[in-house]
Amino acid sequence: MELVEVGMRLGTEYVEVRAQRLFRTMLTMKDGIIEAAKEGLENGVAIRVLVSGTWGFASVGSFDKTQLINAVEKACKMAKAASRKVRIPVKLAETKAFEDKIVSKPRKNPAETSLAEKIQIAASLNKTVLNYDHRIKSCTIDYLDITGTNYFINNNGTYIEQDKLYVWSRVLATAKEGEVYTFAREEIGSTAGLEVFEVETPEAVGERIAKRAVEQLKAKTPKGGTFPVVIGPNVVGVFIHEAFGHLAEADLTLKGSVLIDKFGKKIASDVVTVYDDGTIEGAFGSFKYDDEGIPAQKTLLIKDGQIVGLMHNRETAYQFKTSPTGNVRAEDFRHEPVIRMRNTYLAPRDCTFEELFEGIKFGYYLKSFRGGQANLDGTFQVGIQEAYEIVNGEIGTPVRNASISGNTLETLQKVEAVGKDFQLWPGRCGKGQLAFVCDGGPHIRVKEVLIGGGA
Repeated sequence: MELVEVGMRLGTEYVEVRAQRLFRTMLTMKDGIIEAAKEGLENGVAIRVLVSGTWGFASVGSFDKTQLINAVEKACKMAKAASRKVRIPVKLAETKAFEDKIVSKPRKNPAETSLAEKIQIAASLNKTVLNYDHRIKSCTIDYLDITGTNYFINNNGTYIEQDKLYVWSRVLATAKEGEVYTFAREEIGSTAGLEVFEVETPEAVGERIAKRAVEQLKAKTPKGGTFPVVIGPNVVGVFIHEAFGHLAEADLTLKGSVLIDKFGKKIASDVVTVYDDGTIEGAFGSFKYDDEGIPAQKTLLIKDGQIVGLMHNRETAYQFKTSPTGNVRAEDFRHEPVIRMRNTYLAPRDCTFEELFEGIKFGYYLKSFRGGQANLDGTFQVGIQEAYEIVNGEIGTPVRNASISGNTLETLQKVEAVGKDFQLWPGRCGKGQLAFVCDGGPHIRVKEVLIGGGA
C-alpha cells in the first residue's frame, strides 16, 4: 500500500503494483539423458503508473523498500517524459474494486514433489516413446512447473492474493525409415497439479506420440489444391487461436487487424460461435483475476457468425465504450501486462463425427497440427502433423507434411457443419512474452481449404 501512496503523491492518475513469489522447476531430457535441470525462486515487483495520460513502467527483482520506492519514481519520470509526445491520452474504463485471496489446493502439489520424481515422469515418457518401435530415432521432453503466489494492488482499492500453479510438458519424437523422416509433438498442461499425469499418463502419451510418428512413415504427400476438409479439435483450436483470436485482441484490432471495421457484422457462417473463456476449471488458460485485477469471465466473440465481442483491457474498453474482459496478463514481473487469450474455442453444435464426412468424394481429414501463424490482414497458415485422405466419405490413406492456408474470414464463411464433440488442448502463446493458453472445439467440416505440402 505504501508504494501506491508514493505514486499518488507523485501525481499519478493511476498506480498498480504486481508482486510475485514463485518457484520454478525446469528440465530437459533427450533420449533418456538429462540435458538441463534447474530449480529456483523468481521473486520481484512490477510497478505501472499512468501520468498525464501516459504509461510508465518499472520492475525490480527485489522486495527492498528503497529500491521499490526508486522504481515508483522512475516509472513516474518515464511517464511524464513520454507524455509530452502523446497525442491521445490514455483513459481507463471504470471497474469495481476487489479484495480476494485465491488458494490453490492441488491433490499432488509440484512444490511438494521432489525433482527426482519429476525426472522419473520424463524418464517413463522417454522409455515409452523409444521402446515403441525401432524406427523411432529420438525423443526430447521438456518439463516445467511454476508454483507460488502473485499479489496485486492498485489505487482503486483492489487487493488480490492469487496462488499460481502451472504444470507443463512437451514431447517431441522423430522416426526414420529409409530416406523418410517424420516428426510428432504434443503438449500437456494443467492448472490443477501433477495429477494431470494420472490422466495423461506417460505411457498413454508416449504411445500416442510414437504411434503418430511411425504411422506417418507410410504416409504420402498430399495433392496441392483446394479441397473439402474435416478438421479435428486440435487443428480447429490452433486455427481459431492463430487465425481469429489474435485479430480479436482489442489492442491488435486497433493496430489495424482485419476486424477493425467488422464489429457487429457477419464474418462467419451461421454455425460458427466462438468464446474466449478464463473460467474453465483446471484448463491451462484459466485464472480467477487477470493482471489488472479484473475477474476472468466467459467472453463471447462470435455468435452465429456475427462478431459481437473483443478481448479488452481497461484502456481499450474505454476506447470501445465497453467493459474490460479479464484478458490481461504479463509473463512475469519483468513485463508490462497486455491483452492475451485464455481458453479460446469454437462452440460445439449437433453433428455426429460420421455425418461430417458424408458426401465428401475426395478431401482431407486434418487431425493434429504442427504449428501455425497468422497476420493482421487475416491471412494464415497452419502446418499439419497428422492428416488422412477422405475418399467417398471414409477416412483413407495417411498424408504427411500437409498445410492449410488462406484468409480467415473467407474460411470461417465456408464452415458447413460443426460436431457435437469437444476437446481443449494446452499450449503456449507468444506475443512479445509467453502466456499459457488452451484452444480447441469440436470436429468441423469446411467446404474448401487450400491444401499444400511441407509447411
